[in-house]
Amino acid sequence: MNILDQRVLRGPNLYAARPCLLTVLDLEDLHEVASNAIPGFTAALLAMMPSLMAHRCSPGHYGGFAERLRDGTYMGHIIEHVTLELQCLAGTPAGFGRTRRVRGQPGVYRVVCAFKEEAVARDAFDLALAIVGALARGESFALEEPLAALRRTAQQHAVGTSTAAVLQAARRRRIPYFRVTENANLFQLGWGSKQKRLQATMTGDASNIACRIASDKQLTKALLKEAAVPVPAGSVVTTAEEARRAARKLRGTVTIKPLDANQGKGVTTQCRTPEEVDAAFAAARAFSRSVIVERHVEGQDYRVLVTGERVAAASLRRPPTVVGDGHRTVRELVAVENANPARGKGHTNILTQIPLDEHAQRALSTQGYTLDSVPPVGVPVLLRGNANLSTGGTAEDVTSLLPDETRDICVRAARKIGLDVAGIDLVCRDIARPLAEQDGAIIEVNAAPGIRMHQYPSAGTPRDAGDAIVEAMYGIDNGRIPVIAITGTNGKTTTTLMTAHCARAAGHRTGATTTEGIYIDGSQIAHGDCSGYWSARTVLTDPAVDFAVLETARGGILKRGLAFDRCDVGVVLNVSADHLGLEGVDTVEDLARVKGVVANAASRCVVLNAEDRHCVRMAQKLRERVEVLFFSLDPDNPVLLKHLHNGGRAAYLQDGELVIADGSRHQVLLKAKDMPATLGGHARYNIANGLAAAAALLATGFTLEQIAAGLSTFVSDGRSNPLRSNVFDVQGVTVVVDYAHNPAAYAALAGMARGLTRGRTLAVITAPGDRRDTDMHTVGETCARNFDEIVIYESNKRGREVGECMRLMHEGALAAGKGEAPVHCRLDGHEALRHGLSLCRPGDVLIFACATSLRDVADALRDSDPASARRIAEQAALQAA
Repeated sequence: MNILDQRVLRGPNLYAARPCLLTVLDLEDLHEVASNAIPGFTAALLAMMPSLMAHRCSPGHYGGFAERLRDGTYMGHIIEHVTLELQCLAGTPAGFGRTRRVRGQPGVYRVVCAFKEEAVARDAFDLALAIVGALARGESFALEEPLAALRRTAQQHAVGTSTAAVLQAARRRRIPYFRVTENANLFQLGWGSKQKRLQATMTGDASNIACRIASDKQLTKALLKEAAVPVPAGSVVTTAEEARRAARKLRGTVTIKPLDANQGKGVTTQCRTPEEVDAAFAAARAFSRSVIVERHVEGQDYRVLVTGERVAAASLRRPPTVVGDGHRTVRELVAVENANPARGKGHTNILTQIPLDEHAQRALSTQGYTLDSVPPVGVPVLLRGNANLSTGGTAEDVTSLLPDETRDICVRAARKIGLDVAGIDLVCRDIARPLAEQDGAIIEVNAAPGIRMHQYPSAGTPRDAGDAIVEAMYGIDNGRIPVIAITGTNGKTTTTLMTAHCARAAGHRTGATTTEGIYIDGSQIAHGDCSGYWSARTVLTDPAVDFAVLETARGGILKRGLAFDRCDVGVVLNVSADHLGLEGVDTVEDLARVKGVVANAASRCVVLNAEDRHCVRMAQKLRERVEVLFFSLDPDNPVLLKHLHNGGRAAYLQDGELVIADGSRHQVLLKAKDMPATLGGHARYNIANGLAAAAALLATGFTLEQIAAGLSTFVSDGRSNPLRSNVFDVQGVTVVVDYAHNPAAYAALAGMARGLTRGRTLAVITAPGDRRDTDMHTVGETCARNFDEIVIYESNKRGREVGECMRLMHEGALAAGKGEAPVHCRLDGHEALRHGLSLCRPGDVLIFACATSLRDVADALRDSDPASARRIAEQAALQAA
């Protein structure tokens, strides 16, 4: 078996609305080999992975997949299920999968598997190949070690329990989020100007100074004391002698801890003798150069979580403890407790394993035990002086017991330090009584507090601390900015820029992605094809963006999926033959399904072309409560009329005016000729693009006045919209430079050209070499039928022989019935343009299609027409700037 291609689809995609791993797999000699044709295969696989019995598969019940194995199913399908189950066994459960044949390639399959962590999914797929391949050859396979390695991969990429609780709360509130990098525990919540960052439980609103203060325990105490918050007396020391002197001065039991450590590291409580002070100082010194010696506050250890301006939760923390049974040693009792499934290493589980380190031995020593002692039946044995969960402690929820006075003190403490999320450590005898009555005190304020104890207390009521943090960050807001996603075969870039221009003119800081680049608030920050996942993410992560308009091309959807879980408005302009025969998209219906991914991601409205049957069909497959808003150049279109009759909204062209209607009310937006991009109303494709843009903006709450103002000021020239109907006068010939490269685009340009002149229309045409032979043929035929004279040239061969593209288009042109004279061939684009101009007379219109930049046009004219070349080069320079 051989992997031909593998892609991580990170967002909604052609197969599912969730992230998926897509693998194109050649089964080679296992093609059409069924599971029941290999003796012992099914029994061996189920014995190795008995949990596969839970896979329901197509039969729809427990054991369904096992039935398919026994009846006979093919290897691609088996690899899909094994990949999914391996992810589950690794601790990253995934359930969706799909396997389909690749048309025209016997033995080649597309295997799609959902995932939670892409690194685990990749490794799981490789392991599934190894397992199925071995069993198919009749070999045994030792799963234990590879599965352990897969679990280690899962742990390396795992999100901490506290962070996971916050993200889960964000997901419930429909707040978008993603990991900033694959391995960092840093997340972005929200989009654009509403974004906030989260690391563990620390938000981006926590200043660096506040976090530094919280890490300096003595500075924290000084500020809290200034705020009239009760804190224990103490001082900072750097030597053991200073520590003993400070302890004597406090005249009682002391606590000794590092100045700037966390998670209870190096903390020793209840030090009474000089020897205990020396040992505690050495333990603290291992974590910090400076050590705090402070009055020991009698009582129990509590943690209060402050989020924003309120107390979200409070817990009584108990040190790690085992209870003697009269038979087992302390070491054995701890091993039994650490085997509890609720306990894990670090922060990966709701409790942490109890460490048997020097702190544990010191705690045992004070009770008269060693690790090998056998405690009497029922006698509790403390393993630590502090109660941090990170060192094995447990917690009981006491939120409802806090007096209002204590709540106010904790909120004031967090505010004084400057933290929006804080863990307040306090010690007192009874949390239900005010601190002042019992000489209680706050002993620490923590940035990035763990919230496992509140989410999953060992006793008491669980508190949704993650949700409290999200509420403090966002209130009732969902962290989203308006997003319009635009797709279709032709017109995407112009419609995207037109929509973004209108939004920006209305006062929104707008981000846009297009085939030409990325634009932030009108400035182009990146050049090139930026219509895919990463470009959209660039806009959605830019803190200066209030409104996003994203061109979403077929290639980006197939390669990475969408960069957003949902958009407000999805726009599908049209679906016609283009890019067919590539990446499994062989028919226009296939292409429509790809474009439909954008429509299916819309949460508020989908804008569809009423004159395109593929777009009309999409309206029947949308989510409930998603509005459909049709647009049409034909006011009498039956789909449009029925939609309006049923009370729907639409945008259409009537008597040269763009009209917005909601069934009962029809309002003129503006005249088509008043849109500069329509070239006096002759570029009907840009009227259609304007209608689509108007409909999308209407759906996102723009007024008709705002929409009209934007459309009437959008200019499609070489600076604002390069290679999209850019018009130049070259010695009396109107030259239109356009990126057209498919039959539908060429036909639309021909209609515009005929409207611009009473003279002749000519075209210099080409098409990329990765199109099918039949598509090349159709380009030539379409242009020959629609223009008076054409010049064919070759641009990007993309793997074809020199002259092959030109020959195919020429054959198509001849098939249209034209004679030899009106069809000319030139290999070079510059030469083709010059020849096309030589065929023109003043008043003619010449289309120059599929240019890669305006510089190409200027370079072609530099010798024959320096003045025109200079004007065009100036526009090219403005675009680059």
